[in-house]
Amino acid sequence: MCGITGWVNFERDLSREGQVVQAMTDTMACRGPDDEGTWFAPHAALGHRRLAIIDIEGGRQPMILDEDGRTLAAMTYSGEVYNFRELRTELEGHGHRFRTSSDTEVVLHAYQQWGEDFVDHLNGMYAFAIWDTRTEELLLVRDRMGIKPLYHYPTPHGVVFGSEPKALLANPEVDAVVTTDGLRELLAFVKTPERTVFDGMYEVRPGQIVRVRRTGITKRRYWRLEAREHTDDLDTTVRTVRELLDDIVDRQLISDVPLCSLLSGGLDSSAVTALAAKALSAQHAGPIRSFSVDFVGYTEHFKADPLRTTPDTPYVHELAEYIGADHTDIVLSTADLMDPAVRRTVLRANDAPNGMGDMYTSLYLLFRAIRSRSTVALSGESADEVFGGYRWFHDTEAVETDTFPWLAAMSYSLRADDDTGSSLLAPGLVKRLDLPGYRAESYRAALAEVPYLDGVTGLERRMREICYLHLTRFVQVLLDRKDRMSMASGLEVRVPFCDHRLVQYVFNTPWSMKTFDGREKSLLRAAARDILPESILQRLKSPYPSTQDPTYERALRDELGKVLAQENAPVRSLINVDRAHEVLEDRVGAISLDRYRRNIELVLQLNIWLEDYDLKLDLTG
Repeated sequence: MCGITGWVNFERDLSREGQVVQAMTDTMACRGPDDEGTWFAPHAALGHRRLAIIDIEGGRQPMILDEDGRTLAAMTYSGEVYNFRELRTELEGHGHRFRTSSDTEVVLHAYQQWGEDFVDHLNGMYAFAIWDTRTEELLLVRDRMGIKPLYHYPTPHGVVFGSEPKALLANPEVDAVVTTDGLRELLAFVKTPERTVFDGMYEVRPGQIVRVRRTGITKRRYWRLEAREHTDDLDTTVRTVRELLDDIVDRQLISDVPLCSLLSGGLDSSAVTALAAKALSAQHAGPIRSFSVDFVGYTEHFKADPLRTTPDTPYVHELAEYIGADHTDIVLSTADLMDPAVRRTVLRANDAPNGMGDMYTSLYLLFRAIRSRSTVALSGESADEVFGGYRWFHDTEAVETDTFPWLAAMSYSLRADDDTGSSLLAPGLVKRLDLPGYRAESYRAALAEVPYLDGVTGLERRMREICYLHLTRFVQVLLDRKDRMSMASGLEVRVPFCDHRLVQYVFNTPWSMKTFDGREKSLLRAAARDILPESILQRLKSPYPSTQDPTYERALRDELGKVLAQENAPVRSLINVDRAHEVLEDRVGAISLDRYRRNIELVLQLNIWLEDYDLKLDLTG
């Protein structure tokens, strides 16, 4: 995996700015604990932190492409290109010669061979920057689904970029300013393409190339979801999905370091784990290692809620035994989740609050525990977005509501416009943010992008919109969480269901075919039927678990009390202090304290964020 960063300034000699570039690079030590490097040209500087996965000795970066002793280009690269072996063979046929066995060098030579069109040849998850010394141009490239992050901050004479905002914020040309729009993006639970929490900072959009020249910055989408007629019958469609999954998982098992799978006992992660076990067995390389997260007492005292009807652990153990996995449960306590150092690490990894609390902290702790035994993990993330797995896909009211369906379906307690009054933000700030208006604007912009087939109307047309919204807006929230928490632990997490070939194929499959058996994820269930036990095939969707231990909620309230006791706590200017005291003293009447849990998490994280980051809040707009 790795962390990348860099700086382009056409008016300064950046070879003299080693201290700044090193500081930028150092912010991403967790993303790349194995090695580091910097490279300088008169107007460009690149930094790299390496997590060694393929060609451990030969894949050092930044990597240089030279010819007759002259540097043609330099690259700092994060990610994996899964078809690099085929590309290498093809490039060798064009006369290219390689010094290493790394996919990084293959990407660099692909750029030399095909220019900007080289991106059309890549299959993988990646974010990278190439500085072309011949033209003095910078290319910033992000993978098609946005699995790996990449940010940039235009300056008067160039750009600053990096895998995470913290790398950019370490550069003196970047101002850490958060405006009203930044807070809206933080709270809306809708990932707007290119926007970030920080003013003037942008995220390279999935499937986008950003080109930086002396004359300015231009952007081009090299991939997006397209409307294509689906002509395969049901049997052919199921067979194609399975063939794609077999190929995808087989490719994503390539690694020179220990590899494992994340297992929740649901259809998605179980399918990936079983496919990986099958492929490893064929290579005489098994068994597959698998890991899951659990909480102390969770299974024994589980209480069903609107999102989760069953605990994960019994299904996890059943699948592990069924395929012969080497399985480990990572069991967490309230003390683990409330560890101040861990909570600060999680916030630092995200560079901003999220309010989801234990769903981030537990994922980080899971990944940290896995890292002691494996360096690469396969995940079932994104299958729900690809195959239509969330319950609100099948909720008529949520589907027909004129907004993002997850907002319509979920009782989402972080919403500052919550009409139950459970928000802990200051009333004046809630009014200024106008989150309903912000979401409505984002929703209209997203719908305007949807590619349609001629003649498709009614439910099929609407479900194409719903799928598009999830694949371009909702999935980014989850992919960001996965990336930040895994990279904070130095763990590479691969996402087979985000292979663009599978995503494009299933996107154009009619909704009636995606639900042919009257259930969610019909195609995936049919494609995996021969490798999974019936209980897991029939299990209802159960999202990532959240602790139900009452001591966790009490610990949150204790922390809130400590913040409210500080007259100079920075978050006080943003919250409704009186309402916060009512929550603290259990005086909120009929509204359950549980409705405040995510809001308490948000307040606590906002306070740490304002303490630890030298932010300027500009909420006048």
